[in-house]
Amino acid sequence: MESVFPLLAALAAYLIGSLSFAVLVSRVMGLNDPRTYGSKNPGATNVLRSGSKAAAIVTLLLDGLKGWAPVVAVKWWGEAYGLGDGTVALVGLAAFLGHLYPVFFRFQGGKGVATAAGVIIAFEPWLGLAALLTWVIVAYFFRYSSLASIVTAAFAPAYYLFGDRVAWNAPGVIVLSLAVMGLLLVWRHAENINRLLAGKESRLGAKK
Repeated sequence: MESVFPLLAALAAYLIGSLSFAVLVSRVMGLNDPRTYGSKNPGATNVLRSGSKAAAIVTLLLDGLKGWAPVVAVKWWGEAYGLGDGTVALVGLAAFLGHLYPVFFRFQGGKGVATAAGVIIAFEPWLGLAALLTWVIVAYFFRYSSLASIVTAAFAPAYYLFGDRVAWNAPGVIVLSLAVMGLLLVWRHAENINRLLAGKESRLGAKK
């Protein structure tokens, strides 16, 4: 019976991740569906294009929360059910996949940056801080949100591997989960990468 708990936890995390808050928040606040304008990406950045900073902030926080909460729940209460690092890694990845491919929204989700950030913070707070600093530094100097996200996704597994735990003591499943999320994040930013290479990507703060 205990072998079922990791799968149940992962399923619950996926369903939570499938809540597309960009769409839900926009509906509640009377805004247009973010899948119909701008980049058509159901994420906080595109919601910001609606002109509502409040909606974008709420979306960002809720997208991060749905990545953070399932992981923390397993870390806090999972031990009683025999759930360890393997389930923590699986649940984090499941919540992230829920955002990318939400079952409630025809599997058409966002790029997953905020949800991945929530998962990373839940894995290790110091790792979340390192990832945040990386994003801010890259965004500040290069003015590209997409580039900052891609670089952060690439560095997160290395930060964890060579962080406080020291390389060989870090749970391999967590590193693997971070690596998979990083690869998926880069893949979801394929169009942004093409625009970056062509010099057509929009800069932060640039006016249309």
